[in-house]
Amino acid sequence: MELFRKKSMDYMLKQARGKKSLQKALGPFDLTMLGVGAVIGTGIFVLTGIVAAQAAGPAIILSFIFSGIACALTALCYAEFASMIPASGSAYTYSYATFGELFAWVLGWDLILEYGLACSVVASGWSAYFQDLVRGFGIHLPQALSGAYNPAKGSYIDLMAVVIVFFLSAVLLTGVKESSKINNVMVCIKIGVILLFLAVGIFYVKPANWTPFMPYGFSGIIKGAATAFLAYIGFDAVSSAAEEVRNPQRDMPIGIISSLAICIVLYVAVSAVLTGMIPYAKLNVGDPVAFALRVVHQNWVAGFVSLGAILGITTVLFVMMYGQTRLFFAISRDGLLPKSISKLTEKTKTPTRSIILTWLMATVFSAVVPLNQLAELTNIGTLFAFIVVSISVIVLRKTRPDIPRSFKTPFVPVIPVLAVIACGYLMVHLSKVTWIGFLIWFIIGLAIYFGYGYRHSELGHWKDDRTPADPVKN
Repeated sequence: MELFRKKSMDYMLKQARGKKSLQKALGPFDLTMLGVGAVIGTGIFVLTGIVAAQAAGPAIILSFIFSGIACALTALCYAEFASMIPASGSAYTYSYATFGELFAWVLGWDLILEYGLACSVVASGWSAYFQDLVRGFGIHLPQALSGAYNPAKGSYIDLMAVVIVFFLSAVLLTGVKESSKINNVMVCIKIGVILLFLAVGIFYVKPANWTPFMPYGFSGIIKGAATAFLAYIGFDAVSSAAEEVRNPQRDMPIGIISSLAICIVLYVAVSAVLTGMIPYAKLNVGDPVAFALRVVHQNWVAGFVSLGAILGITTVLFVMMYGQTRLFFAISRDGLLPKSISKLTEKTKTPTRSIILTWLMATVFSAVVPLNQLAELTNIGTLFAFIVVSISVIVLRKTRPDIPRSFKTPFVPVIPVLAVIACGYLMVHLSKVTWIGFLIWFIIGLAIYFGYGYRHSELGHWKDDRTPADPVKN
């Protein structure tokens, strides 16, 4: 049964407030900007056109609504946990309290895959978009430095991916207070650019372009929703910040729910205006929003949109890297990874070694590994985490009804069950290759846990596996 030893609520609160805890510097606005920064990026500037052209047509509006609802159901579950357990680690920490150590490790290992691949994929995407932008000014990188390792194409390293990962790692090293301010500025500019597109584009909407509304039928809407889901997955990174929030019981639900609500509205609005401006079949391009503006001869707005896209992808990468650093910190603090990784700086309480590890992982993957075929693994890892968190809400309501909850998921167990069904439905529509890759990663994780984590677990050092607030060493 030691494989399923659980953290007590007192012990987790002790961790979040002790000497090895992170700096309390964030408020509800910072959390909302983190959520919007994570969700509004490649999805709104790139994915909208691809999903409309290849899957859903103008009914992409419904695809984004369906994906948004699936995420909203899960967001309510995350909000309950984030306000109840204000500690780093997100779904990893929640499952530690609900199902025990082995399950927590499996989920933590799963999230390492999610964040690691997300960082690498987004960094590669940022590099491609940046290179397209500077080509307009006659600047061309050498082919050898323009992409991941691919001798057939003459590319060996993605230099710009390395540069942006290094820059954002340096920002994270300044501390959560300073880095969140930089993120807030970039997100506000990004939202301003999207509102500019909507304000200009709405005057060029032709209702005839919305006909036929469902050219690929209902199956196209579902296929689009499964693809569009990738655009929303970043919101769970907000819960990684719980330990650094000044008033987590109040602010965490506000940050999670408000950021997702803003993102759903923006995705639906952009999709409606975009497919109204240009026939959906013509939107299968890498920059559909800027493309639509160029078609209607609004080149000056298209230039701002290109800037917004760069900032949008930058903030997504920033929040993904932030989530990865806090995940490494939480798992290391529990002893399931080497304890040195969770060491904090004295002044800013920044997990420097976790940031360096994230930097190395993202740099290597994005610089030299072509990850297009592995991008779906990001989706499956996120969906798995969403399902576990949703089930955890039901379990803890039954097993620990005494725990104070400043925010409660409404209509339990209906909302969590609907979240499990929605995420499970999207999960089974992923490819066989994705499931095989997920299984291989799972097996590797078990090998690491039984080879290292089980013997070095901090929880395993205490006599009482319920870990009271003031534990006594063996």
